[in-house]
Amino acid sequence: MEPEELLNNGENKKGDSPLASLEVDLRLYSESLKEVAIEIIVEGLSRYPIFVAHQHDVKLGEMILDKEELNTDWTIHASTLEEFEERGIINKMLKQRFVDSYKDPHKYMCVFVIVPEGANFVYFPYVKE
Repeated sequence: MEPEELLNNGENKKGDSPLASLEVDLRLYSESLKEVAIEIIVEGLSRYPIFVAHQHDVKLGEMILDKEELNTDWTIHASTLEEFEERGIINKMLKQRFVDSYKDPHKYMCVFVIVPEGANFVYFPYVKE
């Protein structure tokens, strides 16, 4: 799923989407998230880093950016495919489908966005320097 699909369901203008603030925060966090993703890969923790974006209490991954401390709208946790598999979020039978669709972690952040209506994976490009 592309960011535009999540942020824009076709009925609302981009500015009307409650998730428009996510795009703002991901752009702000981009450099830090890229550093964390590369660190996860280089340290051998996982080849598939996943960031969890949420606005409520979530017990998944490790908090790396707190919306309260940073005065932003979204908190971000760092996780991995392995944790998602252990917790049953990604079914072991569907793991290969996830791996096959996973985008280059040096160019895109994999974000698991949690909202009251549900959750979904989004690949968002890192801001080019």
